[in-house]
Amino acid sequence: ARMGRTLVELFYDVISPYSWLAFEALCRYRHIWNIDLRFRPAFLSGIMQQTGNKPPAMLPKRGEYLLKDMKRMAKYYQVPLRMSPDAFQHLMGTNSLTAMRFITAIDMTSPQYLEPLSREFWMRFWSQYEDISQPENILAIARQAGLSEELSQKALEMISSPPVKDRLKDTTTEALKYGAFGMPAVVAHYDGKPHLFFGSDRLELLGSVIGE
Repeated sequence: ARMGRTLVELFYDVISPYSWLAFEALCRYRHIWNIDLRFRPAFLSGIMQQTGNKPPAMLPKRGEYLLKDMKRMAKYYQVPLRMSPDAFQHLMGTNSLTAMRFITAIDMTSPQYLEPLSREFWMRFWSQYEDISQPENILAIARQAGLSEELSQKALEMISSPPVKDRLKDTTTEALKYGAFGMPAVVAHYDGKPHLFFGSDRLELLGSVIGE
């Protein structure tokens, strides 16, 4: 982090709707708070598996609540996230590994596109309910986010390479080391130690801890 600025890391997966809310809110706070925001694309399924966590909607009552909660949160944060009745089937039927490897490849080669690309993935998945796992869809998302054909093609070729696989694995492991069990996981480095905040509804608390 730059002199006197607090480093705030956001570990996220584009399959997680709450990660989208945290992402947009932190993008706004970045201009108000004295923070350096760092995006850390990671793999949610890996975190769930390693910690024995279960998708919250597996508990029917919690699933009902989550649908309402997401609607309210989306309205509050003014993020175009849509919760349809089949949102959880949509979620459970998608593997985000290819998408997160593609995002990781872009982070490694052209990090300036990380923010618009991640946002576009969320838009496709949580606003338009489109597929984000197939290569042609991923290329369309990249194009929409302003990436050149050449850059996107190169990133797509990189997704099966050891450096990209390792980078995603390492970032996911790092989130686990900070104590993450789900996403979004926000880690603020303040007073010489990391502070973990889970979810998109702890930002006031985050601000208070870092003296904002």
